[in-house]
Amino acid sequence: MGRHDVMTREAREAAFGFAPNHDEAARLGFVGALKKFVNLDLENRLCALFDEAIVPAADAPPQTREDAEALVEGHPLYRLWGTLTFHSQNLLWDAVQVTTDRTIDAAVEQYRAIRDSGESLGSIALSDELLVKPPVATTEIHRQPGGYWRERRADDLEPALNYSGTVELYRIAKGMAAGERPAPDSFGRFVSAVARRYAPDLEPEAVLDMGCGTGEQTLAYKREWPEAEVHGIDVARPFVRFAHAHAESAGVPVHFAEMDAGATHYPDESFDLIVSIIMFHETSKAQVRDIMRESWRLLRPGGLVCHLDVPYQPHRVPLIKQVTNHWQVRHNGEPFWSGFAGLDMKAEAIAAGFDPDHAFATYESVGPAAYHFFGGRKPA
Repeated sequence: MGRHDVMTREAREAAFGFAPNHDEAARLGFVGALKKFVNLDLENRLCALFDEAIVPAADAPPQTREDAEALVEGHPLYRLWGTLTFHSQNLLWDAVQVTTDRTIDAAVEQYRAIRDSGESLGSIALSDELLVKPPVATTEIHRQPGGYWRERRADDLEPALNYSGTVELYRIAKGMAAGERPAPDSFGRFVSAVARRYAPDLEPEAVLDMGCGTGEQTLAYKREWPEAEVHGIDVARPFVRFAHAHAESAGVPVHFAEMDAGATHYPDESFDLIVSIIMFHETSKAQVRDIMRESWRLLRPGGLVCHLDVPYQPHRVPLIKQVTNHWQVRHNGEPFWSGFAGLDMKAEAIAAGFDPDHAFATYESVGPAAYHFFGGRKPA
């Protein structure tokens, strides 16, 4: 697919979704640049200071994250980093909210027109019986005001619009925004490419995207496997609405449903490929195990489960990075991060039913970033 095709697709998808005007985009750019400075420049300086000055001055080298926290918690640079991290997150939500407030009424009307048109390519199914339990339901992930479930109007899309508006900011903040902006479904394309490497002979007839969020990445699976029936599920109703409208606006037939990934309503062995992107570190340890068991139950013989998540397992990161990551757990809306990072996901896949020879937990890179992939293949 060439540049012209990508740009045409981006133009189509821009017909529905987060749409800042010139001034709003400039403000968002400033917030992204600030977060990049804090996440990269300032945090790297803190890490260097820890190695070059703080540890050498200590009575004994730190052996655990707790030891390292005790060494840095009073240092002015650590406190500055924490303060700027916290307030830059406030600025992020303030900035996207301006655009959402200006566009929300039109977005809701657009969603209703798509839903009621009678000409949908895919489908949407909402459930009044789904109960999202604490602590997941009571957590404002990323400190998003009101969390993923807040509804302040009929057919609300507000949480999904706000979340969609942060995607590019996080790319900037992580130093991944150099050069041409990637296609909106680039992460889904990345997962698809990894899945093809892990199961080169697999041509899925049915694909399930768990925790699909706004659905922007789900579209990639239909584009990669046009003959497959693609489903996306999420527990946040505003996101499911957004995903349906986004897919229909882009002309991509996908079936979206409000459903718990740990307890779906699909029959056994319904899918050949089951994927997720950055879902597991935003849910509890108990739910992680439910989702892995459900992944095994739903997978057809010969099928593949290929989940992507954060690569912050303790064996991969130095103590000072464990400290800054755990700060996010305590103060920045990532309460399940450390719990997930401490799990052996290959062992979890085996416990869910995958054969040890067909389970995996590896790392794959895209651009400057690496991600944790885990899952397995069910023998044919």
